[in-house]
Amino acid sequence: MKSRYFAIAIPALLLSMAAMASGNHAGGHGEAAIGKPGVASKVMRTINIDMKDDMRFHTSIVDVKQGETIRFVAKNSGKVKHEMVLGTAKDLKDHYEVMKKNPEMEHADANMVTVAPGKTGEIIWQFTSAGKVDFACLQPGHYDAGMKGLVNVAKK
Repeated sequence: MKSRYFAIAIPALLLSMAAMASGNHAGGHGEAAIGKPGVASKVMRTINIDMKDDMRFHTSIVDVKQGETIRFVAKNSGKVKHEMVLGTAKDLKDHYEVMKKNPEMEHADANMVTVAPGKTGEIIWQFTSAGKVDFACLQPGHYDAGMKGLVNVAKK
């Protein structure tokens, strides 16, 4: 009986590990806590975020209102790849630990954008709950260097 269990469990474990290490990352980390993907036709305003190689977001504190849909235009003014990821502090920290192990991981979530040097990208996000939403660059070394920001979401 044990050998039959292991014959099923081991391949399942290996398959799940392979899926996690495949380099493609999708899923909505804590979206309910931070809001939801926005609709372009409902954007209320655009906020520019400049990412530089000093490991800072230039516009690192943003004030929005609950229910507001924002277009974040993330510009990479640096010479290395940067990204902007919206999330809870815990989700960002957890994701960063995964990124350190898989630095070439591709992202496909609506709450994040990876931007090559000299390029821009965007996130359209609706902030559905009042409170604080963190954002960070999760490229290895960047988060530890302080590349973080905060969205203050005021209650309606």
